Amino acid sequence: MKLTLDNPPTVAAPFGDRFAHVARLDFPGGGALLTLSGQVAVDDQGAVVAPGDAGAQARRIFEIIGGILAAHGAGFGTVLHIRTFLTDLADLPAYAAVRRPLFPAVPPASTTVEVSRLFLPGAVLEVEVTAAVPGHGG
Repeated sequence: MKLTLDNPPTVAAPFGDRFAHVARLDFPGGGALLTLSGQVAVDDQGAVVAPGDAGAQARRIFEIIGGILAAHGAGFGTVLHIRTFLTDLADLPAYAAVRRPLFPAVPPASTTVEVSRLFLPGAVLEVEVTAAVPGHGG
């Protein structure tokens, strides 16, 4: 197995280069496992998008996640698990309305928790994803 930590050019670099956007574990027979860092809704300069608006933040977060997945040969159809942190569970319907269309068949395994706050003021949502990269023939 081979481990790669990556910040693909398809998304803005993480804050202060303190972490990698994705850890990729390649398997000898082909295919890989991707574990994405938690993503918040920021623009390319690192400013929070739509402070306090869970729906708008969800759209931006899934744009970022989509870019990271695509850079590694994966997509929303290969997502195995989603972990969501909300500062208010009352925002769950707005988040779900954005997330639901991305997974039209059976949605991936999921964990959702309410937290008191996130690391950026105005951010109300953070999403982590684990996905698979198909191997040859799979």
